[in-house]
Amino acid sequence: MANKEDIQKIIEDARIGKESAFKKLLNTYWSDVYRFQVSKTNNEDDAEDITIKTFARAFDKIDLYDDNYNFKTWLISISKNIFIDSVRGQKNVTLSIHKENSEAYNISDLEPTPEDKIIIEQNLAELLGYIKQLKPAHQEIINLRYFQELSYKEIALTMNEPMSSIKVKLLRAKRILSNIIHNK
Repeated sequence: MANKEDIQKIIEDARIGKESAFKKLLNTYWSDVYRFQVSKTNNEDDAEDITIKTFARAFDKIDLYDDNYNFKTWLISISKNIFIDSVRGQKNVTLSIHKENSEAYNISDLEPTPEDKIIIEQNLAELLGYIKQLKPAHQEIINLRYFQELSYKEIALTMNEPMSSIKVKLLRAKRILSNIIHNK
């Protein structure tokens, strides 16, 4: 692991947008954040998703990082907040009571309403328009991850690149897409 001065230099490089710096930060701290999330979620897929969101948020807000604090602590704090948000955002559960034997059953309402379906279709069409504004390489990685639902490992094999590069490219594509959406 790099020493404090090396990390500060990498953070400064990230602040000016050097992709190699983001990659180094991701490689240096990925396992720490991922392990933290596995301990919280007890689910490797959820832990990986939250870890990716953690780095995306951290890289988007890298200018807000206070150099007086440990970068790992800052990342874990972001990760903890994303985990809390994900717990709060889970679908409501409807409770059904069976009349014959008075047993209660949890029934999750996961099916979108007809209104929700219309909104989803409209939002998807709008999102596809935004995605078309990205460079072809960014369009491809967004397509592979979110529309073809490939894992990071499958994307790495498809694109013949290391998984760490895939994660950084996906973070960058999501950030650019977010900027396009917010600027409209």
